[in-house]
Amino acid sequence: MSEKRVRVGLVGFGTVGAGVAKLICEEGDALAAKMGVRLELACVVDVDTQKPRPVQLPEGVLTDDLNRLVADPSIAIGIELVGGTGVAKEIQLQMLRAGKDVVTANKALLALHGNELYQAARETGRCIAFEASCAGGIPIISALRTGLAANQITGMYGIVNGTCNYILSSMSAKDEAFSAALAKAQKRGFAEADPTLDISGGDSAHKLAILASIAFGYEIGLEDVFVQGLDGIARDDIRYGREMGYCLKLLAIAQRSPEGRISLRVHPSFIATDSSLARVHGSFNALSVFGSAVGEIFYYGRGAGMMPTASAVVADLIDVALGNSRTTFQHLRLRPRAEVKPLVEPIDDSVSRFYIRVMAKDKPGVVARYSRILADHQISISGALQHEGTGPSNTVPVVITTHRTQEKNMATALAELTRLDVLSGKPVCIRIVDIPQDKDT
Repeated sequence: MSEKRVRVGLVGFGTVGAGVAKLICEEGDALAAKMGVRLELACVVDVDTQKPRPVQLPEGVLTDDLNRLVADPSIAIGIELVGGTGVAKEIQLQMLRAGKDVVTANKALLALHGNELYQAARETGRCIAFEASCAGGIPIISALRTGLAANQITGMYGIVNGTCNYILSSMSAKDEAFSAALAKAQKRGFAEADPTLDISGGDSAHKLAILASIAFGYEIGLEDVFVQGLDGIARDDIRYGREMGYCLKLLAIAQRSPEGRISLRVHPSFIATDSSLARVHGSFNALSVFGSAVGEIFYYGRGAGMMPTASAVVADLIDVALGNSRTTFQHLRLRPRAEVKPLVEPIDDSVSRFYIRVMAKDKPGVVARYSRILADHQISISGALQHEGTGPSNTVPVVITTHRTQEKNMATALAELTRLDVLSGKPVCIRIVDIPQDKDT
């Protein structure tokens, strides 16, 4: 049986783009033998045509002229890997209007303008494939869209940013300060020179908005996601948390209640040290997904980097070339924004357990005073930790864990604790997340 040939064009010849070109050029025969479709790299567009890359393109393929791709009717699929939300959006729209299917890894663009782009694709009879946008080489989009289609997804708990996970892993394993762990991540290529998007939680929020849309079948916007990054995380808290049986991770969390309410949030989270996500170290990503029929499914792998992300892009290319992706895309139905917005739970209404650290003055009656404030706001203490000895200004660190309480109760209590004259400085507060356990009975 003769193999199918599909010509593709690539815009963006950076790290991931070079990986995609490498797979198409160097693994083309193997891909064709395995999948029955041969991908032909017809055109690679980039503003820099002189920079050395780790792949040799055929003569005449590299250009700085986007029109060569858009105006060529023989190119069936366009790959957008330039990043950002301005130029990239226009490139995708041009491709769709020219009758090309689109493959992208651009999570920021999809999180902000995905609904608009999906509509444009449907109007032109094309599709957008975006497996590489959320977790690098982990095939989580296809799993949510088709593999778990028989399930109502009730929850997702994910480590979806390798930079943050590398930093927290280093702080935990080697007792490093945040600044030292970040510098090491940058030196090893796990963090950008400007890591703001990662450590602010923004990158994880982009991915969560996309994943939750697919998992729940809703038009979810980035504004639906509560975001708190790693700012202010200290190694002391990681150390104290470990003593109490917890590991600190930056989690992306999506939950759906039996009543249909959804909670979407990204924040530092203490989780039990014996949980699966607690064992995810370094730059790796992982997600625990809970389905109504299947229970818990755990996905683990490299969430970024040249070849893992290129792997997901090429998988999308093959799926589009075979016609599978367009069928799946055209049948994807998301509840519109007008119906979804009332279902999103404000962060103030969310319920959680909490870790609190205060610097208490070493004098009688202190415990009674901060305990009274917590009690006045319906916050019950579940555990406490205090070491002997005093620190600066004759203070001692006191760590408290609480039972479940509403976020707004905790916010009000923290404001009062900050004003308490027997405490020094601002209390540290970190959420404790109890991930459901799917065990044989």
